[in-house]
Amino acid sequence: MSGDRPPNALTIAGSDSGGGAGIQADLKTFAAFGVFGTSAITAVTAQNTQSVTSVQEIDLDVIAAQIDAVISDIQIDVVKTGMLSSAAIVGLVADKAEEHGFERLVVDPVMVAASGARLLREDAVETIRKRLLPLATVVTPNVPEAAVLAGMSVAGESEMQEAARRIHALGPKYVVLKGGHLTGSDHSDDLLFDGQSFETFTAKRINTTSNHGTGCTFASAVASGLAHGRGVSRSVADAKAYVTAAIANAFPVGHGHGPLNHFHHWWRD
Repeated sequence: MSGDRPPNALTIAGSDSGGGAGIQADLKTFAAFGVFGTSAITAVTAQNTQSVTSVQEIDLDVIAAQIDAVISDIQIDVVKTGMLSSAAIVGLVADKAEEHGFERLVVDPVMVAASGARLLREDAVETIRKRLLPLATVVTPNVPEAAVLAGMSVAGESEMQEAARRIHALGPKYVVLKGGHLTGSDHSDDLLFDGQSFETFTAKRINTTSNHGTGCTFASAVASGLAHGRGVSRSVADAKAYVTAAIANAFPVGHGHGPLNHFHHWWRD
């Protein structure tokens, strides 16, 4: 809380017509954490739990206008980015981050959907490295994304640590490398690196197909903690617990990778 209002967050990301990821997951997560959510949509996707069938990027001037409209009227406590799709959009978002002086920026380097559809063009990766990561408070790659950003294979804890070091060297203050894609263990470990030391967050692995939007949800939960004025470690711990419970309490939706239960605290009964 800031005075007599809840914290405000801005998500800059793509829209998921299936409701499980993207802008929709971000706004649900903000609401679950008592944060007022605003949005700037970068792309409209036609997708469900099984596949992404179409993507329409929003014109750059419209994306810019959305960001400017929100920032000019509402005091934003944290900004979270998701699907940015192209190098031009990444560059625009970096320009706006510098123009408006985003103090807390959480970057979820979305590259591929749970269905396997590519959501970031290959030529945009270098723009994320050079333009966006140096502005980030926290970056939250999963293992495949970390491998691309770090330029190495990631197959275990030692590789996770090295990848985190390489990504941190690109400029973000904190790196959270999510280990959910690693197999062969009954638990899922996320690694937080601040440039000096590592902190591990562990949860029991849940075997389920209700995992669509986990990355968006996790990053938005971290952003929500920062919006409330909490430290990065506490925000990551709370996000890990929230996502784990949202997966454990998910209900069947669709015939593919279903969404999490973002409001499990209220819907449990």
